[in-house]
Amino acid sequence: MKKESVVMDQLLGSASFAVLEFKPGMLVEGTVALVSKGAILVDFGGIATGLVTGRELHDSLNTLKGLKEGDPISAYVIEDENEDGLVLLSLRKASQERRWVQFIEAYETGKVIKVVASEANKGGLLLELDGIKGFIPVSQLAPLHYPRVDGADPGLILQRLQSLVGIEFAVKIISIDKENGKLILSEKAAFDEERKKSLVDLKPGSVVKGKISGLVKFGIFVAFDGLEGLVHISEIAWGHVSNPADYGRLGDPVEVMVIGVEGDKISLSMKRLTTDPWLEVAAKYKVGSVVEGEINRITPFGAFLALEGEINGLIHVTEITDKQISEPGEVLKVGERVKARVIAIEPDERRIGLSIKAVDNPPEGMTESEEGEVKKPRKKATKKSEEAAA
Repeated sequence: MKKESVVMDQLLGSASFAVLEFKPGMLVEGTVALVSKGAILVDFGGIATGLVTGRELHDSLNTLKGLKEGDPISAYVIEDENEDGLVLLSLRKASQERRWVQFIEAYETGKVIKVVASEANKGGLLLELDGIKGFIPVSQLAPLHYPRVDGADPGLILQRLQSLVGIEFAVKIISIDKENGKLILSEKAAFDEERKKSLVDLKPGSVVKGKISGLVKFGIFVAFDGLEGLVHISEIAWGHVSNPADYGRLGDPVEVMVIGVEGDKISLSMKRLTTDPWLEVAAKYKVGSVVEGEINRITPFGAFLALEGEINGLIHVTEITDKQISEPGEVLKVGERVKARVIAIEPDERRIGLSIKAVDNPPEGMTESEEGEVKKPRKKATKKSEEAAA
């Protein structure tokens, strides 16, 4: 009798007794008594037994996997006791409660957390952790992930966002609503400190490494150190650029030079990290020389002849033929190979003037030697000069 009393005292004084009156919403600790395909029985010191079934078995940590008899387990009380005398429990909600503790702490302290988007819509990225719904609005994406598309096309924006599903994001919680189980997250805010520091240190002339974050008609966006800058189409290459997408793809690594910083507006250049080919033009091409190349672009005012690399010469519409034409396309076509005479070189303006009609009829005072040197007509010798030469 005395022994039974001691055992009872131990049970009554144990931690298990503290949860003898199970109340919905409580987090309780027990021991796995049985694991079957669709249920778990949890023992609370022999005083009560809990049951976990259905969707309540599954949490984000996949606790069920590898769980065996005798393992300690934490669960959430859904119902104090069912008709079979079992306490109804949930692993999913237990995990959810732990998540809320983490999220609230992260929100209050500004801590950065890692999440993975599971879905996308036109407004942003969605995710769910143990029944808690999170949302990253498009406006809160960092530069590298912001969907920059021409004309803000909704279809293209959605396509870009869908490509981010499954990617891990570092974010801060900027709004929390436990009552409705919702979080608003910001990737941009997670990089705010890094961005401010980078902006202070950024100076024109700096060379930085980043990744292409956007390709639009007017240029290339590059993300680096939490910042984003624009390589305007005129700063991509020394020659004519018709399509920025020809110079890289989203996510490609790229090195750029900072050429301007005005508040949050950062101007970048790709071409200034390469040698300006026009510096050698004056030495290589001489006025009066004849060149040959392929027509690569036609405009209403003339045709462009590809010379080498990014160097093009302009054949003005008035220099194509002696016949009267209204536009270059009447005589020339893209891809056609032609000869033209150099009639003007202006390195500072990055311009080479060419003439097709002058190939056979060079302007007065302009001829070409076999070596390509410009020869001007010799002046007629006078009697006096002949005598001097003699």
